[in-house]
Amino acid sequence: MKVIPRAARVYIGCALLGAGASALPALRPGAATPWGTVALLAALYALCELPARCPLLGRALGGHVPMGTGSFFPVLLAAALLLPPAAAALTALPGSLLARVEEPPAAPRRAWRAAATALAVWAAAHAAGALSSSGALGRGPDAPDFPDALLPAGAAALTFCLVLTALDGGIRATADGVPLRAAWRGLLGRALAPHVVHGLAGLMMAVLWRSTYGPVAALFVLLPMYISCWVFAQYHRERAAHQATIRALVQAVDIKDRYTRGHSERVGHASVLIARELGMAGERLDVVRFAGILHDVGKLGVPTRVLRKDGPLTPEERRIIELHPEYGHEMVRGIGFLGEARAAILHHHERMDGGGYPYGLRGEEIPEFARVVAVADAFDAMTSTRSYSRARPVPTAVAELERCAGSHFDPRMVAALVRALDRHGWQPAATADETSPQPEQVPSPRARDTSSPDRSRERA
Repeated sequence: MKVIPRAARVYIGCALLGAGASALPALRPGAATPWGTVALLAALYALCELPARCPLLGRALGGHVPMGTGSFFPVLLAAALLLPPAAAALTALPGSLLARVEEPPAAPRRAWRAAATALAVWAAAHAAGALSSSGALGRGPDAPDFPDALLPAGAAALTFCLVLTALDGGIRATADGVPLRAAWRGLLGRALAPHVVHGLAGLMMAVLWRSTYGPVAALFVLLPMYISCWVFAQYHRERAAHQATIRALVQAVDIKDRYTRGHSERVGHASVLIARELGMAGERLDVVRFAGILHDVGKLGVPTRVLRKDGPLTPEERRIIELHPEYGHEMVRGIGFLGEARAAILHHHERMDGGGYPYGLRGEEIPEFARVVAVADAFDAMTSTRSYSRARPVPTAVAELERCAGSHFDPRMVAALVRALDRHGWQPAATADETSPQPEQVPSPRARDTSSPDRSRERA
């Protein structure tokens, strides 16, 4: 369990005192607090947080529910527009105390979140009230004043965002020991756009709440927000599952073939560099990275004694090694998210002149991703130290790729790699159990050694 530093405990205590002071006026005798609206909004906010705490509800929603409170901020911003500041602060407390906490200790974290959220809602309500939000929203048959109503809603959302990020920066500084100058860096930029969207949704909730349709109509605003948050959470979980699948496969290859440890990740990186130079973007970059990382996954089907043999391979052993693209394709053919990467795994040892394997494809018959991975694979193999070969300088490896462009490799892919190396450089690395000094980082391949080294022992 993480121990909360003394400074953080004091900071949380001050926030709790501030939240209590902000909500206290609503509890005083004679305060004209609209308890019906407070109770409904507080219950709605708490209800939105409940599935994340309840395993039964979580299973009913497919095992995944939106995490955190961000997707339910429209409820709080609607409260800031509808209620006096002290009453608005009260609406944040039940839901914040119910919010799921990922790491212990849970009680101080919930107390902190409740205090920070209550203070942010209280400040947002003050900002909205200063701009006459109550009159701009309309009431019953009276239509809201648009676009005038946008001003108090925008002020409330901005104030809510500023207060929350300021408080979060303070807790980072006191609890995590982040330097004061860095504690708030980036927080506001990441939070501003989502809070503006939440502010608009909160405005719509408040307008419908005040309309003749009543509070029930306001739920029609929150429901799409909740569903979109659930879909977004599903997407991120699915992406995390994809990454875990890739890591497991690569780790299995690295354990079996210790002499190429790290090679897969570097080939994935080099493949992305080439793809960017070719103008690929978005999901295609992800897929080409998967292709580079998994290009050797078929080595799991090759006998370990062949993979780890230090001496020259016999013709029979080479034929066994040359089966690994087909093994790899069989292993990943059922993994739908890999897309074009599956063809790259199967064909990354084809040659432009048709002399490669497993099917002897030539030229444009070879899938584009396979041609990308072929260049990235050969480049990293030449610039890495193996049990059977020393690392070559980057200029020498580039010269060899250019010499073989057109026969072994697609000239477009080789040219793209050269441009990427000019732009980004490359850090060679040892992939064997090697202790001798490695070549220094080479920022550009322009100063080239044009020798043509022997490639007979490369097994990439």
